[in-house]
Amino acid sequence: MKTIHVVAAIIRDGDRIFATQRGYGDFKDGWEFPGGKVEEGETPEHALKREIEEELKTEIEVGEYLTTIEYDYPKFHLSMRCYWAKIVEGNPVLLEHEAAKWLTKDTIDSVDWLPADAAIIETVKAHL
Repeated sequence: MKTIHVVAAIIRDGDRIFATQRGYGDFKDGWEFPGGKVEEGETPEHALKREIEEELKTEIEVGEYLTTIEYDYPKFHLSMRCYWAKIVEGNPVLLEHEAAKWLTKDTIDSVDWLPADAAIIETVKAHL
């Protein structure tokens, strides 16, 4: 099974975290932490900054590494490195997503998370 290496930003603002809803592909309408694929020769931190700039027109500061989620989807294995992040410039503009929300510990379970992202929710809640 093919492995896809991605990075995800757990963008935090106080007691809120930022979530996005996919606007395309097999997982359209599922909620996720924004991020994307790591390109050859790129560090995970650089990939995360680049992906957030490309997808949300926002500059982030990549913070502490949180965890890596390993998840088997039907057609591929996902290896997702997750990092805390904060916005340093700009307001998120949805270029690839159909919706976004700031969620709190009380509302984080109100969206339909994609399976790999759902695997980190309890860890994120413990830090909010």
